Amino acid sequence: MCGIVGYIGSTDVTPLLIEGLKRLEYRGYDSAGIAVLAHEAIHVRKCKGKVSDLERNVQQQPLPPAHIGIAHTRWATHGEPNHVNAHPHLSGNRRLAIVHNGIIENYHELRQALAELGHHFISDTDTEVLVHLIEEYQQREQCTLAEAVRSALKRVVGAYAIVVMDCSQPDQLVAARMSSPLVIGLADEGYFVASDATPIVPHTNKVIYLNDGEIALIRRNSKVQITNIDNQICTPQVQELDMKLEEIEKGGYPHFMLKEIHQQPLTVADAMRGRIDSKVGWIRLGGMTEHLNRILRAPKFTLLGCGTSWHAALIGEYLLEDIARIPVEVEYASEFRYRNPVIRNDEVVIAISQSGETLDTMAALELAKREGAFTYGIVNVVGSSIARMTQAGSYIHCGPEIGVASTKAFTGQVTVLTLMALYLAHLKGVISRSYFHQLLTELETIPEKIQTILRDTSHIEYIASEIKDNNNALYLGRGYNFPVALEGALKLKEISYIHAEGYPAAEMKHGPIALIDENMPVIVITTNTSAHDKIKSNIEEIKARKGKVIAITTVEQSDIQALVDYSITIPKTIEPLSPLLSVIPLQLLAYYIAVMRGCNVDQPRNLAKSVTVE
Repeated sequence: MCGIVGYIGSTDVTPLLIEGLKRLEYRGYDSAGIAVLAHEAIHVRKCKGKVSDLERNVQQQPLPPAHIGIAHTRWATHGEPNHVNAHPHLSGNRRLAIVHNGIIENYHELRQALAELGHHFISDTDTEVLVHLIEEYQQREQCTLAEAVRSALKRVVGAYAIVVMDCSQPDQLVAARMSSPLVIGLADEGYFVASDATPIVPHTNKVIYLNDGEIALIRRNSKVQITNIDNQICTPQVQELDMKLEEIEKGGYPHFMLKEIHQQPLTVADAMRGRIDSKVGWIRLGGMTEHLNRILRAPKFTLLGCGTSWHAALIGEYLLEDIARIPVEVEYASEFRYRNPVIRNDEVVIAISQSGETLDTMAALELAKREGAFTYGIVNVVGSSIARMTQAGSYIHCGPEIGVASTKAFTGQVTVLTLMALYLAHLKGVISRSYFHQLLTELETIPEKIQTILRDTSHIEYIASEIKDNNNALYLGRGYNFPVALEGALKLKEISYIHAEGYPAAEMKHGPIALIDENMPVIVITTNTSAHDKIKSNIEEIKARKGKVIAITTVEQSDIQALVDYSITIPKTIEPLSPLLSVIPLQLLAYYIAVMRGCNVDQPRNLAKSVTVE
């Protein structure tokens, strides 16, 4: 979950690394640090806090000009966020510097063994143990940095992405990965290495994605050499990034989250582009085409996800069972891998992840693959680990999502799941031609209907001002909109730090109703026409207990609008497509409340964008 950036080349390294850290800060912002190699010595600056704090530190204590360096922005795992635990970490002889993303699970054992050999540690981190282990091998075997890194990593249990430099070998960086992403950028002015492509985009679109167990030797004015942990040569695959610089800038918005909310008319359209044509009446998903026989024969689908992706998976369950008549189970990836699940080799396991690097989801996928299941990925980041480890998949094509709280990736995931359900239903012959065309036609109108919601959000902002000081909130939904209630509550928790829970509306009487009073705003999604009367009854029960009700309604629901304290009107659509619209005001409501409470919307406390550790 931390952010790594390194550089070796012909340009002064410090500005490049600081700028790279700014682009990576959504991965972690507990502390930050930089190390450059100049005059046969490693010079370090690091501090608790954000990259802006590090930048001020460097301005006050300038680093010497250098052309090689590494930097890091941290999401703390081992050791509290402070100056001492911030990366980079140095070896005992101060000859080596390392930055690291991941968790070394056996670091206690390694630390004890190294201490017995005379090593002294100043931090509480597993990372410092790793750099001391590399130092030990380098001294013991009198070997190169790359050889010492390889020997050390053979002792390591856990996940890592590392970049190491050695002041006695000033023309090289060594990078390695296991279950944590790392990408190398090939630019005219030198080589970049980073946790993801965002720091690389301003300089080059040519990259190499490291695979698990690979070690890269990156030398000035030489080709990148990649070997595996057993020192076997690997042939690097150079890929071109499909990412533009403006996609990772705020573009005039005060926050990335607001920008990404407003991008959804475009991103939902992009998720459908080339995959649907309602006039002709066809739909296709290229990732499925070559494997249709196996997919259509599967007796069950299992959908895996974490956080927002799990909520999208829940909507996928409704879609696939309702429209395509395929039995579906939805699993938290973090639990699936530990509960000895029954996986048949004729099943389909679908992993959903914005980053494509979520460690729990990757581990669950590995389990499914070992059992012989067919694996499919729904991810956003091209070239990500899940995209490469699954047998097939579909990108959601949302572009970079920088805000830690996911918005456009959620609607992109739901759009692709909708396409999947329609595609399979059509192929299986379980949907009538008229209903199929009705859904296709309506799906193509969704981007414009989202735009309608976004044209004037002042009413949502006003409602946010009315409830921003409450400490709790309840979100209710039925059917397709129950997962939307979960997602709305998660957004509020993530960025405003208000305790919120999502519930099926029918479950309100089985516990949550005990919490309702005049200080408990209840957000109810009322757009399900199939349950209109039941939802109205739920609202009357809330009002009888002095609850403050905010309803997400359609224009036709005047009876509900008259009953509630506040209503947010969205365009009407067919019920299976309603989550794509009903989630938008919930995203905005959370955003405005968080801003009014003075919260850091793009970098909420204790969170990071991509969870690449357990």
